[in-house]
Amino acid sequence: MRVLLTGATGLIGRAVLAGLYGEGHAVVAVARSAAAVRLLEAASCVALDIAKAANPADWLPHLAGIDAVVNCAGVLQDSPRDSTAGVHTDGVAALFAACEQAGVRLVVQVSAIGVDRGAATAFARTKLAGDQALITCNLEWVILRPSVVVGRQAYGGSALFRGLAALPIMPQVAGTGPLQVLQLDDLVRTVLFFLKPDAPSRIALEIAGPERLSLEDVLIAYRRWLGRSDARFVTVTGWVAHAAFRLGDVIGLLGWRPPLRSTARLELMRGGGGDPAPWTRLTGIEPRALRAALAAEPASVQERWFARLYFAKPLTLAVLALYWVATGLVALGPGWEDALGFIQEAGFAAAAPLAAAGAIADIAIGVAIAVRRTARLALWAALALSIAYVALATLLLPGLWADPLGPLVKVLPIVVLNLVALAILDDR
Repeated sequence: MRVLLTGATGLIGRAVLAGLYGEGHAVVAVARSAAAVRLLEAASCVALDIAKAANPADWLPHLAGIDAVVNCAGVLQDSPRDSTAGVHTDGVAALFAACEQAGVRLVVQVSAIGVDRGAATAFARTKLAGDQALITCNLEWVILRPSVVVGRQAYGGSALFRGLAALPIMPQVAGTGPLQVLQLDDLVRTVLFFLKPDAPSRIALEIAGPERLSLEDVLIAYRRWLGRSDARFVTVTGWVAHAAFRLGDVIGLLGWRPPLRSTARLELMRGGGGDPAPWTRLTGIEPRALRAALAAEPASVQERWFARLYFAKPLTLAVLALYWVATGLVALGPGWEDALGFIQEAGFAAAAPLAAAGAIADIAIGVAIAVRRTARLALWAALALSIAYVALATLLLPGLWADPLGPLVKVLPIVVLNLVALAILDDR
């Protein structure tokens, strides 16, 4: 079968892509950008932003010879980079209409559990609207509504569980609903089941794990999987939790995709529970319990590193951004005379313009590190500028190496921290 797969670089999409290849299907993988496409060397790829493909004509060239479509595209919350309505409703409605025109037989839609039971967030409302757009089409369709999906791969909420579990003290957030976490492999098996020629269609199913767990239960399971000793929980008061999720919203405005955002908070309060019995009876797939799934695949050293680095990554980027902004502001403010003195001592004329240019460059680098789109380029610029500072100072002011405050020595840890930030910058 020839399958068009959307959301191919996401947590679910990548796993489905691997499953499709394992079953011998030919795949046309849709990813947002050419950079994302490069991550999918094994697939025939199309660079297409679903949110901007709101007309059936945008999809028709890619549906020639396609037998089935699997839609795994999704975004948690609106941001400068993401549009829930664009991805979950407008783009997929155009895709489904194009499928009718092109004679595609089957569409499998990966939605979310509970969206049909009262949609409190834009995420849930737009997911439901996408489901309804599919139901009205003259197609064979299957709507899968998974709960919180976890697996060996980690991104978003599943990565957050690992990061929280690795903390010395784990947070206990009041008011969170029960979670029936679903193994990623079980969801992939379900998608593959419904691609079989004799599989039923025109059906919507909740896909959920076999046990109702609290957030604390999930974190304890992951902590033991990571080989960490038991840690005590600290209750996070409502206003602290609210502030943390709002901070995530602010970070999202800079182009990052932190899992702690207001949509995640509302979804956690609602919980991720459902009835897996109809799904199990229909497919014969028995969902695996979280502890059993974790025990079957012990954590590797790379996964333990990932968990410990999870919160170190945003801290590293924040420190670097603040460091560069602060050095620029200090040079323009209380350190202005000292900056002029260093430049004059090095033998340069026009000390004031050089000092101002250097300070402005520092501030620009710090701001650019804070913005997701420019972070990588800014980190390379920071690295180059740091090395240039050290090289020029060594050549023109070698005595600074003997300064008891170590202005040059202290640049070296910053260089290393820049390299660490570059190494862990990718989200997936």
